[in-house]
Amino acid sequence: MKFLHDTVPPYELTYSDVFIVPADQSDVQSRSTVDTTTIDGLGMSTPVMVSNMNAVAGRRMAETTARRGAITFLLQNIPIETTRETVEYVKSRHPIYETPIVLSPDNSIQKALGLIDKRAHGAVIIVDESEKPVGVFRAKDAEKQDRYAPIKNVMKTNFVTFEAGTDEREMFDEMVASRVRIAAITEKGKLVGIVTKQGLVRSTLHNPALDKDGRLMVGVALGINEDVEARMKAFDDMGVDIVLLDTANGHQKRLVEAVKVARKAAPKMKIAAGTVVTAEGTKQLIEAGADLVKVGIGAGATCITRMQTGVGRPQFSAVLECAEAAKKAGGHVIADGGIRHPRDVALALAAGASTTMFASWFAATHESPADMMTDSDGRKYVEHYGMASNRAVLGRAQADDEFTKITKAFYQEGSSRVRLDVRQDTPGVEDIIDQIVSGLRSTCSYVDAKNLKELHENAIIGIQSPAAFGEGRAVAGNWS
Repeated sequence: MKFLHDTVPPYELTYSDVFIVPADQSDVQSRSTVDTTTIDGLGMSTPVMVSNMNAVAGRRMAETTARRGAITFLLQNIPIETTRETVEYVKSRHPIYETPIVLSPDNSIQKALGLIDKRAHGAVIIVDESEKPVGVFRAKDAEKQDRYAPIKNVMKTNFVTFEAGTDEREMFDEMVASRVRIAAITEKGKLVGIVTKQGLVRSTLHNPALDKDGRLMVGVALGINEDVEARMKAFDDMGVDIVLLDTANGHQKRLVEAVKVARKAAPKMKIAAGTVVTAEGTKQLIEAGADLVKVGIGAGATCITRMQTGVGRPQFSAVLECAEAAKKAGGHVIADGGIRHPRDVALALAAGASTTMFASWFAATHESPADMMTDSDGRKYVEHYGMASNRAVLGRAQADDEFTKITKAFYQEGSSRVRLDVRQDTPGVEDIIDQIVSGLRSTCSYVDAKNLKELHENAIIGIQSPAAFGEGRAVAGNWS
């Protein structure tokens, strides 16, 4: 990457301060041929990670993102057995077939409506005692119906079923011919999953993130105050693919020492650590044993660290400097925070990051653990909060005495309650991933890059005024 006109920026930059200049002549014939596999060796076909935040990361998020080439980090400070159950669940999911919501014919319509927002496909599969699918229910089937009536009264029985192993294009063509959006997958008569037309197309666009045994990948976060050695060994035993040693201030000796302990406890485990914003901080963590370093302080949508403390750094400059230092030390960086538009992902990768991390953008989706609520106008929304907020701090302090809880609550650097509306154009995390990847592939085609390594090598970055950034925004549209 280089700056337009070889300009040396006289001040720190964030994503809205910069833009990418197209190549004079691009040899990329089609955006669909661009390889978006990350450069860090993790095997992710989508350069996206989901942050270990209470209102974002859970089993539904983990399996869905892995199916589309990304990785989610499960929460830290969780009992080992709970983490083991979640990891086993994610790794047991099919890389193509989606997990259905399942009820029996005698369950109520109300129960179905309470579960239907947990999956973006918006359907409930009704099965009999032998686990054979006998009906399909969608929210529209409940119109003008008694909410406490059995679901068998309204379920549709004329649905399409495929035997497991059927060719994806064959299933898609039959679904088009049958004019159905969703179909059940069975094996020896028993329900094993579902497919949607859009999901089948996505399976051709996004390779799933799979481990060496062909199972979906999943990460776990680890706090520096936990028993790092014991938990690392447990995570290694349960097949976790990457562990994130996470703390708000990565510029501290305790994190460096924790990384050393983690590396010794699990020599072959992929380890990420953060968060830092300088070259020296990046170098120290990689030398301690980290493969990836998380970059970004104060750039998160619910983070008030900069306003509270004055500490932080504009994200583009932080990623640019830390990525260069990581490359020299033999590692990579994760750009965490500051991403408000798909363009920002391309800019982070152009600056040298191997992948990007999301939280609030993914919170308002069907797959997040946050409760889906509806306001008086019928609009769906979720409540999101920062992990350094009063709400999160008190949640982690449940075992402490009252004096300690109140003391910890004095130190908060995040918003405790932020309403996030579920957008009609991107109600599911897969919809957001589609926008990110399609935008990224288009960026690569503009700069004559066939992959993400070439994106970083070929990108020419210009500096712009706030008015210039405003000029690039649509007057009306998704990102206005």
